[in-house]
Amino acid sequence: MNRARLFAFLLSAYLAGSLTASGAEIKILSAVPLAPGVEQIAAQYKIETGQVVQVQSVTTGDINRILSSSEPFDILITTTALVDQAAKDTKAVATSKTMVGRVGIGVIIRTGAVAPNISTPDALKQAVLAADAVIYNTAGSGQSVQKMFEDMGISAQIQSKANRPANAAQTMDRIIQGKGNEIGFGLISEIRPYETKGVRMVGPLPVPVQTYINYEAILSAGSKRADDATGFIRYLVTPAAKKVLVSTGVD
Repeated sequence: MNRARLFAFLLSAYLAGSLTASGAEIKILSAVPLAPGVEQIAAQYKIETGQVVQVQSVTTGDINRILSSSEPFDILITTTALVDQAAKDTKAVATSKTMVGRVGIGVIIRTGAVAPNISTPDALKQAVLAADAVIYNTAGSGQSVQKMFEDMGISAQIQSKANRPANAAQTMDRIIQGKGNEIGFGLISEIRPYETKGVRMVGPLPVPVQTYINYEAILSAGSKRADDATGFIRYLVTPAAKKVLVSTGVD
């Protein structure tokens, strides 16, 4: 290695080390459904820019706790409803927001089970009525599924076989442990990580009954790295970042 190249190598190593040593990373609070994609984007962003990005996967409860405390962060990525509420109720976040993506609901069975016909709303309705158990969580996506059943007029009919876990992980585990003709529902981005663990996604909900949860990014008003954080938010909507999000189930 010649002297010029050696100097360049040592300089880049020094700068990278200084960035890490100074703790000058961007801290992101990301809602669980988007966290896998945001983590991949953060790794990609570090390669391209050298900027260290720390992604913390958080639940709604975590977000509420952090917003009500003095715990520092730079970017919040969560549902539009929660972003709007946070901007209204606390001075911890700025008011400008950026749409990151949306996630639809998918229909799942355990790997190896016979896939039902869900090609139309009526076919889906019949598949739910014929199932031994209907599994969907009590979180936001599960509430959307419950409303769909009410609109279909079958909520009372399936009440005795409805299983309502608290979150996506418990929903997936319940499907994996099934022995009969179970059908489940969950956000597509939360289904993806389980497709190699015993869960099969039959497909998204039929278009006429599909609903989406929108996710937006907002800058913390207390961020000490606002310029760097703003740069990452802009990167989130680039074609390269969008490609990553799509691969994880985020439109």
